Amino acid sequence: MKPPFRADHVGSLLRPKELLRARADRQANKITTAELKSIEDAAIRDIIRMQEDVGLRSVTDGEFRRLDWLMDFKYQLEGVTKHDEQIVKVPFATDKGAIDWTFVPYTVSGKIKLNHVIYGDGFAFLKSATRQTAKLTIPSPSMMHYPGGRGLDRKVYPDLEQFFADVAAAYRTEIAGLAKLGCTYLQLDDTSLAFLNNPERRKAVGPEGQTQHLRYIQLINDSLTGKPADLAVTVHLCRGNFRSAWIPGTDASYDYVAEALFGSLNVDGYFLEYDDARSGSFAPLRFVPKGKRVVLGLVTTKRPELESKDELKRRIDEASKYLSLDQLCLSPQCGFSSTQEGNELTAEQQKAKLRLVVETAQDVWGTA
Repeated sequence: MKPPFRADHVGSLLRPKELLRARADRQANKITTAELKSIEDAAIRDIIRMQEDVGLRSVTDGEFRRLDWLMDFKYQLEGVTKHDEQIVKVPFATDKGAIDWTFVPYTVSGKIKLNHVIYGDGFAFLKSATRQTAKLTIPSPSMMHYPGGRGLDRKVYPDLEQFFADVAAAYRTEIAGLAKLGCTYLQLDDTSLAFLNNPERRKAVGPEGQTQHLRYIQLINDSLTGKPADLAVTVHLCRGNFRSAWIPGTDASYDYVAEALFGSLNVDGYFLEYDDARSGSFAPLRFVPKGKRVVLGLVTTKRPELESKDELKRRIDEASKYLSLDQLCLSPQCGFSSTQEGNELTAEQQKAKLRLVVETAQDVWGTA
């Protein structure tokens, strides 16, 4: 079966304490880069074994070599200048109140290029260490622009279309390099295509907010031009994930982007968050054409409580009223650790949720 699989997952997993300690030690120059890599390798082998043991067909490295899902990739693009002396705060919401995610900003101070495969070494290790399908996650090309050209020096790119063209070219280089290493399953992580469903988010972008999702779909398609036929690509539509928090103002169904998203985006599948009311109904799934799959993110990664298998089956049945059951899959709603801090649950609770996804898929489709 070509990915996505009946039982799948978004990718990031809780970092073990020894790995977090090692990263802190490396930052303080208490250990060498080689020593950190050795600890990362051991932690990744352990997390691969966990995924295989619960029965997953797609296996990731948990994003254990990254600080977060987004910035590590951006900083490695030629033309990007990182500003280590600065901090940007992004407000997140929880049931208990607001918290801030912080990141080091950057400026696109030169032409965007890519002369190496950013995640090449990491993927090669992952592929060598698992007997299942090695899955790699990278930020979507749209993340180099959303919400409104963050960090982009318009003196460098007075023509925005040239910026988009260079971003697409850099992504084609990364994807071609990964394919040569044997990558057959790639996931693009994207917040823009979920956020732009909310009218306030579109308004905040400006006049172009009403059609910005169309430009991003074109950018992603341009980035995937020429990819090998045996490389399955999915996109995950995220609404924010940091220490069990989410981005406020992202509650809206997928209706606004659905027709273009499902009909025009040249991917094999979509990971959609459906763990709470913020995502709306399953009705937008009616736009999904034959030949594409939707992975229903019904199991939350934001809370430790284990979902009811019967409730998951009921919701899958509800979704199948809009899209054939054969085109549906099941996963957690997001990663368990989009940033190295991780969400508010334990490794055992994470494992139980992944096992629940596998067991439910086996009950519904007869296979994971």
